[in-house]
Amino acid sequence: MTQTRQKTRKRGFRLFKWIKSLSLLAVLVMIATVAGLVYLYATSLPLADSDRNSRLLDSQGEVIATFSAGGKDSVPVLLTDISPDLINATLAVEDRKFYNHYGFDIQGMGRAVLVNLEHMEMSQGASTLTQQLARNLYLSHEKTWTRKAKEAMYTAQLEMKYSKEEILQMYLNEIYYGHGAYGIEAASRMYFGKSAKQLDLAESAMLAGIPKGPTYYSPYNHMKNAKDRQKIVLAAMVDIGKITKAEADKAYEQMLSFKPESERKTVESAPYFRDYIRSLAVKELGISEAMLDHGGLNIYTTLDLRVQKAAEDAVAKGMDPKGELETAIVSIDPRTGYIKAMVGGKNYRTNQINHVLATTRQPGSAFKPIMYLAALESKQLTSASIFNSEPTLFHYDNDRKTYKPGNFGDKYLGEIDLRQAIAASDNIYAVNTIMQIGPEQVVDMAKNLGITSKLSAVPSLALGTSPVSPLEMASAFSVIAAGGQRTPPVAILQVTDAAGRVIYEAPQTKAEKVVEPAAAYVLTRLMESVFENGGTGNRVATTIKRPVAGKTGTTNTDAWMVGFTPELSTAVWVGYDQGKAISTSDGRRAAPMFAQFTEQALASVPPKIFPVPDHVVSVYIDPESGKLAGNGCEEKRLEVFIDGTEPTETCRGTTDGTDSEKDDGSRQAENQQGIQEEKHSWWKDFKRWWVE
Repeated sequence: MTQTRQKTRKRGFRLFKWIKSLSLLAVLVMIATVAGLVYLYATSLPLADSDRNSRLLDSQGEVIATFSAGGKDSVPVLLTDISPDLINATLAVEDRKFYNHYGFDIQGMGRAVLVNLEHMEMSQGASTLTQQLARNLYLSHEKTWTRKAKEAMYTAQLEMKYSKEEILQMYLNEIYYGHGAYGIEAASRMYFGKSAKQLDLAESAMLAGIPKGPTYYSPYNHMKNAKDRQKIVLAAMVDIGKITKAEADKAYEQMLSFKPESERKTVESAPYFRDYIRSLAVKELGISEAMLDHGGLNIYTTLDLRVQKAAEDAVAKGMDPKGELETAIVSIDPRTGYIKAMVGGKNYRTNQINHVLATTRQPGSAFKPIMYLAALESKQLTSASIFNSEPTLFHYDNDRKTYKPGNFGDKYLGEIDLRQAIAASDNIYAVNTIMQIGPEQVVDMAKNLGITSKLSAVPSLALGTSPVSPLEMASAFSVIAAGGQRTPPVAILQVTDAAGRVIYEAPQTKAEKVVEPAAAYVLTRLMESVFENGGTGNRVATTIKRPVAGKTGTTNTDAWMVGFTPELSTAVWVGYDQGKAISTSDGRRAAPMFAQFTEQALASVPPKIFPVPDHVVSVYIDPESGKLAGNGCEEKRLEVFIDGTEPTETCRGTTDGTDSEKDDGSRQAENQQGIQEEKHSWWKDFKRWWVE
């Protein structure tokens, strides 16, 4: 009996032991399976978007902006470029155990689960910083069990793929700080007008408190709420030993200097240029939208952030932020074709139309130099050519049509030469010119300069009635600035993939001579008169301390200033989107913006004169007759000509009346004297520009 019981006990013990072992094995298999599935699923998830956004870089390799699917206003920075105070403040208030957990706060989650079960709903969470990042990158913010499960998977992925520093960096570049600003750099620039690296303790504590409720804790919306939250953040920093109580009190009492709400704008540099690059990458380089948003590309561009800032500053100073009047500035290096600055409007947040690319605006008189260049190169017009500025009815199309232009304010100057016509922007002289050389020749010249918009070959083309874009105008004038050499506009230099491999390299384009250098130089010297006494740009002459040439243009709906130095060719446009008529004061905004931009952009560049090419001569002429100025002429002006087109007849003087009979040898001697005096005047002008 006893033996039977002992056998039964032994059998039961072995069975229990076997079941226990089997159960343990099953648990181990289940744990291994779950762990394997979690690992397999986590490692198969896509990489974190914020770490894979393609980047836009300027000509010096500095990050301009990033591409993101949601069009987020963000400027990613390295962790080392963020104030330690901001990092400590964020960890103190958001996740004190960040460096000690693997993505989950078990104790906090336990408390949250008990509360949620008590209320039978997802009313409370205990999200770590990694969980918040996972949610922001991949998920919605709805509080459901399904979303929580997915969040756990994504959190595991992040913890397995990235170091704590990388996760913290991604978080600070991704989190929302209100008013459209994503990431600490964007927030820092928007609220305080400084980089995240420059934030002090008080500013850091203020910003670290905003993500909990970007609307509720925004200092722009609720200053009291923001200060209360700042106090909580500072207290948390004291609790973890990052600052003392005295430092917290001092920071709380510090008066913060916020940027006025009226000055809030996109924090990314060159947002219009970013959109332009996106369009080029997709349409011309064949890069997909998905690759731009998530492929981790580096797109190296021609933009110069220093020059870009000069353009943005000019717009900020020259435009009314509250009005509907719009503007555009684009600047090109004539020597390379590189686009150095692009501002497509006065505020990207409120208007994303890139007016630099708009081909619906009439250039007005700003188009006249293109016509005059055609006339000069064909030698049908010279600096001394004279037309009578008076009300004129022009006949064309075999006398079947007529055209009667007028001058601004009905002001007519009588007999004037080309320099006077350009300076005063005389319309009658311009139409006389196009009637003499033919509109078709002007259209051909415009095409040679790179204008692709359709131009109507009619007399009114002389007055800029065919619409073109500011980019086309800046490009066309860059050919003049480059002495007749054309290099098409370039924006993208190189594209590399996430591994650093080059997938696109801009072809080496050689400048093409499309205009005779002598003709381009003569026109340049004539266009300098726009900024001299009597010129339409004279009111900004004192602002520009270097040789500059240009042309203003005004229509009922558009105002322009297009000009150049040897280093930059710039177009400035002002007008309304709906084609509304501009006022006189509106029309006067373009020139000051051009002047301010040019000086600021070239502040570190010594002034340079325009180089003189071969086949250019300088002689003294009589402005009234256009003839060579003899000793007896009352007035004379040193003028430039394409060699062989200078006047050969001398004006009749008031002394002996024999000047017109001078032989060729005498005239040649006078011409050589004129050339020497011209060189002397350049040196004097250069010294004057340098001293001023």
